[in-house]
Amino acid sequence: MTTLNFAKGHGTRNDFVIVLDREGILPVGPDVVRFLCDRRAGIGGDGLLRAVRASHMPEWSGRPDVWFMDYRNADGSLAEMCGNGLRVFVRFLLEEGLVDQTPIQIATRAGLMEAWPLDGGLIRISLGHAEVAETPTWVRHAGIEYPATTVDVGNPHAVVELADLDALRALDLGVAPIFDPQIYPQGVNVEFYVARGDRDLQMRVHERGVGETESCGTGIVAVAAAQAAHAGFRGGVDVHVPGGDLRVDLAEDGVFLTGPAVVVAHGTVVLP
Repeated sequence: MTTLNFAKGHGTRNDFVIVLDREGILPVGPDVVRFLCDRRAGIGGDGLLRAVRASHMPEWSGRPDVWFMDYRNADGSLAEMCGNGLRVFVRFLLEEGLVDQTPIQIATRAGLMEAWPLDGGLIRISLGHAEVAETPTWVRHAGIEYPATTVDVGNPHAVVELADLDALRALDLGVAPIFDPQIYPQGVNVEFYVARGDRDLQMRVHERGVGETESCGTGIVAVAAAQAAHAGFRGGVDVHVPGGDLRVDLAEDGVFLTGPAVVVAHGTVVLP
């Protein structure tokens, strides 16, 4: 019998199973990830966050002494980045006493990120630069083809702006949208949003490898960046998702995301 210690946390109801694996030796292959994230047979989560010392990650060539956020989608596939997951990851490290300097530096498959704990349970994270493509693409959902904007936030996003909130609420995002596989050969996160004002956005998302989630940190940054590119501004944007409210700051030196992150449980699970 194999057991695994875990924690459970969420950022605006985008939830994760968290495991501490300093030396990168725990058995967390795709089958185990799918089991842990199963909401009926396992613990339940939109993904798995594994905390590993960066020196034990062969694909990492940067600082060896930082923590690496090894993120897996609920279907067991690897993901480059997860904004809500990064905030929850940092909250876990803080509560476990594993970090003590600010800014907190975290290695990810999208590069080295930084985080700052704030008052009120908030965590602010850097996410590098959001790259908004000039060439348009499309997304097809429920028989309707929508123009879409590609945004790279360390992982791929297809962003669709809708005209009104009724159209946003009517979407069935339990069904995966169709996209151009030549543009997104590794799949894509698809965001639909409505601008209630240039700097006030409402969003829903279908996450690659997961399905609809109540929040997606990099998706929130993607819609803010797409809106800012279309409207021609920089600065702060408020984004509202089913799981809560977050703030995106688009600055010359990069993109920053601020929102809550909590760890709600610790336990031991028996692996099948």
